[in-house]
Amino acid sequence: MAFWLAVCSVLGIYLARMVELRAKRETIPGQVRETRTLTWFVVTGTLMLVGALGEFLWRRPEWNTVTFVLGWACGLASFGIRRSAIAALGKFWSLHVEIRETHEFVRSGPFRWMRHPTYFSMTLELLALALILQAGWTALVVTLLFIPALHARVRLEETALVEKFGDAYRAYQRSTPAIFPWKGPTQ
Repeated sequence: MAFWLAVCSVLGIYLARMVELRAKRETIPGQVRETRTLTWFVVTGTLMLVGALGEFLWRRPEWNTVTFVLGWACGLASFGIRRSAIAALGKFWSLHVEIRETHEFVRSGPFRWMRHPTYFSMTLELLALALILQAGWTALVVTLLFIPALHARVRLEETALVEKFGDAYRAYQRSTPAIFPWKGPTQ
């Protein structure tokens, strides 16, 4: 029973994420600056799922309630943060690096705590899968693939935001952490 609970949990988290990616939202279209990092994020998420399931099936670890509960906590936090970020961005939300002509500088919701809450939520989601399935080796390999893609995406997005908002965004960069909310919210 515990085996299937873990497997169904990660499949459910992954499926919910894929459904969310395909959800239609009322957004203002803009010029997409690149699409490769989104593809890389989907690939690393899929590798995490497949690799973690494979490691779990191969190792057959003993049930660990702590890692299971921590994994679910990370998964639920991931969805909450991502939904809050999407709501704060509203019509400016995009899966791509996409700045609109009428783009507004959003500093509400989770953007008070970090500049890129969606990327933090992605990190939590990958961690959720690793914890639920106790897949440390897979988590290590996926991390080595995910970090360069994340770094490239943040760099591209930050460049676009500085181009659009100039000194206001530079001040925000100095006062607000990029991905990990290690200090209190900014005003």
